[in-house]
Amino acid sequence: MRSTTPVTASFAARLLAWFEAHGRKDLPWQRDPSPYRVWVSEIMLQQTQVATVIPFFQRFVARFPTVEALAAAPLDEVLHHWSGLGYYARARNLHKTARTIASDLSGVFPTDLETMQSLPGVGRSTAAAVLSLAAGQRQVILDGNVKRVLARHRAIGGWPGQADVARQLWREAERSTPRRNVREYNQAMMDLGATLCTRSHPACPSCPVNDDCAARIAGDVSVYPGRKPGRERPARAVRMLLIRAPDGALLLEQRPPAGVWGGLWCVPEVSIDHDPLAWCREALGTNGRRGRTFPDRRHSFSHFHLDIAPIEILLDNPGCRVLEAPGWLWYNPAEPETIGLAAPVARLIDEIAEPTREGEQHG
Repeated sequence: MRSTTPVTASFAARLLAWFEAHGRKDLPWQRDPSPYRVWVSEIMLQQTQVATVIPFFQRFVARFPTVEALAAAPLDEVLHHWSGLGYYARARNLHKTARTIASDLSGVFPTDLETMQSLPGVGRSTAAAVLSLAAGQRQVILDGNVKRVLARHRAIGGWPGQADVARQLWREAERSTPRRNVREYNQAMMDLGATLCTRSHPACPSCPVNDDCAARIAGDVSVYPGRKPGRERPARAVRMLLIRAPDGALLLEQRPPAGVWGGLWCVPEVSIDHDPLAWCREALGTNGRRGRTFPDRRHSFSHFHLDIAPIEILLDNPGCRVLEAPGWLWYNPAEPETIGLAAPVARLIDEIAEPTREGEQHG
């Protein structure tokens, strides 16, 4: 087996030269790379592309400019500013970590990998990215982009989610990371994977390390990294009840902290075969009548599909008994509140409000 020490040294040098000429250096979190801003961006970038994250990041740090501001905010408001970004456990962990840093660490981010990695929602690579990009430490990262670059360049087969494949990738990441200019190198690795060494249609001719890329030489770039073993996602069907008071307010309930849409506000759900008017009588203690039926839609999660059948229910009496309990809210679409809404519910609220807006425009 050929020695890889000269190759890895050359690999870093070529990558740094490419980054100097072509790397991204003006992303919002790069303009003031404080630990707080880098940490927020890294959490947002988990399983989400840069172009999607940028506007969310800008709005988020405008409202929560410091870790203390984030810690002091109610979770509902944090979820509101996260609505539409998905994977809401990230937002809950972000809020939890902010409170830990503010209360237990005097608002100062950890400077060692072990402590950083112990914070909620912060894994090994995320912790290393914060310490590297914000503090300039020599830390080794291995996010999705880096895994793809290394798997192809070193021809490491198999799905990176498998323990033995992950160990190989971590070893290669450690060997490839230089002793100096690590902030630039790590950003370059992420940029290369995001812009050239993409999952499909990689731009191999423009890649700065294509000369010795094992996958390119063998002509099988598409084989790396290995795919996650396939498993068909099951589908679950629900009926979403758009329950409205005579004044147009919509009844919302807050989800439990854990689970799908944890902590977010949603409309009540019943099984497809359950009579929604009977549910109103049983659960709310009031009568209603059917209103509009909205088109069915599918919302896909990582582990299942949710088939949604929305229906509007118009109540005769808004004073239903559920409002005596916590976790229920009358929501006025015309005067939206700062609460976290599940994305399909937010879209349904927009659909409900459309006739009213049209009437206002033409009135």
